Amino acid sequence: MLSPWSQLFPISSFHLGFTTFSPSPASIDGHHVISVRLADSPLGIHKITRSLTHEVVCPPPSRHPSSDDPQLAWQARYPKGSCSPKTEIPGGFGFYLGGPKEIVSLLEGAKEVVFGYRVMFEKGWEWVKGGKLPGIYGGIGDIAYRCSGGRQNDRCKCFDVRLMWRRDGQGEIYAYLPINETNTDALLAVLPCSKANPDYGISVGIGAWIFGSGVWTTVAQRVQLNDIGRADGELQLWINGECVIHAKGLIFREDEASHIKGMHFQTFFGGHESDWASPKDQHAWFSDVSGAVIR
Repeated sequence: MLSPWSQLFPISSFHLGFTTFSPSPASIDGHHVISVRLADSPLGIHKITRSLTHEVVCPPPSRHPSSDDPQLAWQARYPKGSCSPKTEIPGGFGFYLGGPKEIVSLLEGAKEVVFGYRVMFEKGWEWVKGGKLPGIYGGIGDIAYRCSGGRQNDRCKCFDVRLMWRRDGQGEIYAYLPINETNTDALLAVLPCSKANPDYGISVGIGAWIFGSGVWTTVAQRVQLNDIGRADGELQLWINGECVIHAKGLIFREDEASHIKGMHFQTFFGGHESDWASPKDQHAWFSDVSGAVIR
């Protein structure tokens, strides 16, 4: 099995990386990696959903304990009946993450990045209809923060590619990209199954992997921006070191001012309706937050 390093950094070369994995080496295959604490300020966390918490805790043992299991993690709480943060009983947490200042300073001019983390759902987790998980986002200025939740305005000026879990732990990328035929065709072609949702984003690669409960899953996501006027962007996802989705021929931006900003680090059950809600109090843990500017 691949080491956590290989799973979090599944690319062969990059300019500069960071990780909260501890203890962390000074480099991976000769590339400099900044060691960062799992805390808000060092990770450039902002626009926190204030009604929800992401306290740092010692996570419980996994089903298959390993010396590589995280010792510290953000805990997400999903109370019984909770779904979207806008509903009467909110659950999970939400914020935006750019990484340490050295990474943030490179992102505005970056063409290609990878961001990742590890997640564990509690033993006996009930999946219901699905829920959101962190993914890369970007765009022009503050418009980048308004690219999810079913929004249709200024969609040509932003992108958001969070993940989702679905029934029985099926995984997918829940993509908000500029609305055009090129993107729709490329995303709907992703196997084993993809579909355009009637009001919201496109579900990409439904069932390309299966999340388990009580075990750590390593997520690494890569975005390569397109050149302006060309459909040469790429979206790639690795789960536990295995590439499960690789979509090519995408348009992430139509303007040079649109750039990668980091991760939309959000999780909740839903959907917004009660049939999406968590049926009991549940918890999940997020750790080993990492990323790299490739070029």
